[in-house]
Parts: sequence; structure tokens; C-alpha cells
Amino acid sequence: MNWDDVADAMFGGLPYYGDILALVSNSVWAGAVLGLVGGLIGVFVIQRDMAFAVHGISELSFAGAAAALLIGVDVVTGSIVGSLVAAAIIGWLGARARDRNSIIGVLMPFGLGLGILFLSLYDGRSANRFSLLTGQIVSVQSGQLGWLIGIGAVVLLGLLLIWRPLRFDSLDPQSAAARGVPTTVVSLGFMLLLGLIVAVAVHIIGALLVMALLVTPAAAAVRVASGPLSVPLLSALFGFVSAVGGILLAIMGTLPVSPYITTISFVIYLVCRGIGARRGRVTRAHAA
Repeated sequence: MNWDDVADAMFGGLPYYGDILALVSNSVWAGAVLGLVGGLIGVFVIQRDMAFAVHGISELSFAGAAAALLIGVDVVTGSIVGSLVAAAIIGWLGARARDRNSIIGVLMPFGLGLGILFLSLYDGRSANRFSLLTGQIVSVQSGQLGWLIGIGAVVLLGLLLIWRPLRFDSLDPQSAAARGVPTTVVSLGFMLLLGLIVAVAVHIIGALLVMALLVTPAAAAVRVASGPLSVPLLSALFGFVSAVGGILLAIMGTLPVSPYITTISFVIYLVCRGIGARRGRVTRAHAA
């Protein structure tokens, strides 16, 4: 491949950009919802040190989506079932961090192995198989858009309902339990909400790269903010920019959407990390 081929892969669709954008408008809306809600829930993923859990849920979500593809039912439904099963197992059995990591370590290869088995048995288009792992910009059909937006709304509403006890339990679980917060119920509820949004993320960005929208924006936000309101808002903004920006860049060419989303998310993290490090040096210099 020469540089002309690279340029064509990245920018070959520019003359038809408006027409392509109209075709993938469903993906833009779904990406916007995923970026906003994923950024919000990612704050609690970081606070509860559950980035590994996101990847574990995504593997079972991938297996569920692959099974749905094999038997000819809606892929979103299969992805949701797989995510909720994984989230329920992790939330119910993994109360302690050490137990949780062990359970996730067991579930991940099992889910990935099942997914590979189902895809090996599937004799349809190879692009359908590949999209489950890395995402597909045109994968959101009109009939599925309502489902994806509805799932995002359910997750957002659920987060708002348990926001205060969830935040208390995330920052100081011992004190939360002592004050009567039902930590087991809150943890299980959070895991189920996380499972739902992971199912949406798998459909947009693929099972292998979900952390780019459910972990990286929040990790970037905590580098430059610390307030109870500023961190979630900033994380949601970073998730929105990464998801929608990645889609808008990807349709200029023929490359998958996932490299654009992950790159934008990573660059935002690097910038925020640099800003945070500079603030720390300035603070130490003033203190000295």
C-alpha cells in the first residue's frame, strides 16, 4: 500500500460527504447517546476501579451478539442478553475487588471463546463478523436506533435515581454500609446499567474497544477536574466528542470507525494528563 492508497482510504469519500452523512445519521445519533451516557457512567467505573469489568462484560456481550447473528435474531438483543448475564454474575459474586477480578478473568476467555465459536459457525457476510469486534459505522439500522436511544435513556434515568448512594458507595464503601446504604443492591444495579450501555458500545465501537468510551473519557476528566459536578459533565463531553467526532471523521473514507474514536479519546486523555501534570508542578512550586 502506498501513500495514495492511504489518502484514499482516509479521505476518498469527501466528494460525497453529505450523502454519506445522511446514510449514517442513525449511527451519529446512537454515537452521541453512547458518548454522553458512557462518559457519565465511566466516572463511577473509575471511582470503583472497574475498568477491567467493562472489558469482561464486553466479551460476554460479544458472545451474545455472535449467537444472535448465528441463529438469525436481532444482534442488539443478543448483545444485551450477554451483557446483562455477565453484569449480574460480576455484580452478585464479585463484591470484593479480588473476587471480582478473578471472576472477570474467568468470564473473559469463556465469552471470547464462545463468540469465536459462534462466528466460526456463521456462514454469512464476513463484514458482519468483523463488525462485532471492531464496530461498523453503518451497523445501526432505523429499527435499531429507537432501541439504542431507549437503552441510553434507561441507563441515564437509572444513574440519576441511584446517583447519591452510588457516589457514596463508590468513594467510601465502608462508611456507606455503616450509614445503612444497601451497597449490594446499589452495586448490582450499577452493574446492570453498565451491562446495558456496554451492549450499546459493542454495537457501535466493537467488543474489543469499548473502554475507549466507557473508561478513557472519565480517566481524562479526573485529571483536570475534581468537583462532583464538573467531573461527570466533562467526562460526558469528552465521550460525546470522541464518539461523534470519530464517526464524522470516519465517513470521509473507508476505514472503520473504531480507530478514529479510540484515537480522539486517547488524544484527549494525553492532553488532560499533560494539563494535570503541569498543574501539579505549579502547585508544588508554590508550596515550596
